[in-house]
Amino acid sequence: MAGANPTPEALQAFLDRLSAEIHERGDWGKVADYIPELADVDPAQFGIAVLLADGSMCSAGAARVGFSVQSISKVFSLACVLGRIGEQIWQRVGREPSGSRFDSILLLELEKGIPRNPFINAGALVVTDELLTGRTPRDALSEIIHFIRLAADDDDIHIDRAVAMSEQDTGDRNRALVNYLKSYGNLKNPVDYALGTYFHQCAIEMSCIQLARAGRVIAGLPGAPAILSPTRARRINALMLTCGHYDESGDFAFRVGLPGKSGVGGGLLIVAPGRASIAIWSPGLNDTGNSRAGTFAARRLAEFTGWSVFG
Repeated sequence: MAGANPTPEALQAFLDRLSAEIHERGDWGKVADYIPELADVDPAQFGIAVLLADGSMCSAGAARVGFSVQSISKVFSLACVLGRIGEQIWQRVGREPSGSRFDSILLLELEKGIPRNPFINAGALVVTDELLTGRTPRDALSEIIHFIRLAADDDDIHIDRAVAMSEQDTGDRNRALVNYLKSYGNLKNPVDYALGTYFHQCAIEMSCIQLARAGRVIAGLPGAPAILSPTRARRINALMLTCGHYDESGDFAFRVGLPGKSGVGGGLLIVAPGRASIAIWSPGLNDTGNSRAGTFAARRLAEFTGWSVFG
């Protein structure tokens, strides 16, 4: 990865300017109002945290405000499954970009119950189902939470039960997806177990600072706990780059050039391998369900640092 690393002082000054610029622009987007607990979140918020390879943490804005990580949790559940069964998971889920909405059922029907990748909802439900095999929903959730807490070196990371219940009350599209998976024989556990575990996984709450610290195991930063092998981290990075922003993944790779995973809570986890773990949050979304201000901030950060996996 080409480009010089900015000093922590230079990066901090840039993040302060960036936060001011985003508030000045006021281009916030629309919150995910189809999840009632997220509908009342003020979209005019922005936080960013960047953990550098030397251990320096630079942050600006609402970097310590907790938010619902939603689909960013899929990165960590995939890491847990790879640790449990390794490459066997690819017999149940693909590794190709979808080019469709994150909750689309069309491809799942066309491809006979094999989701296109583990970051669309159907693929994440398969990963969650695999985590459930031979254990209770409580145990599966404990494994994900334990992994994240260990990665972040922070035990103050929890599930927002109100968000989980809100998703459970309104998650009819996910119910359709999981029943499609079952109809094609790609579900091992009861539908309610898979759905309940998935909804609670998505309701994990973290701040940008916590998320940036958790992302260091994906970024391969010095000092990160040895809970994910370099080979598996590279696999996850590749999927984040090609599939992490649903049908906006290609544009994100083109404009930012770094692996990233978005969530409809407005969060972004972005990785500069070996250099930095980046977390951004702004709850207003664009038309593809990714954080509007967060995506803008990611582009500006990539321009400032010169970080890119493309050299």
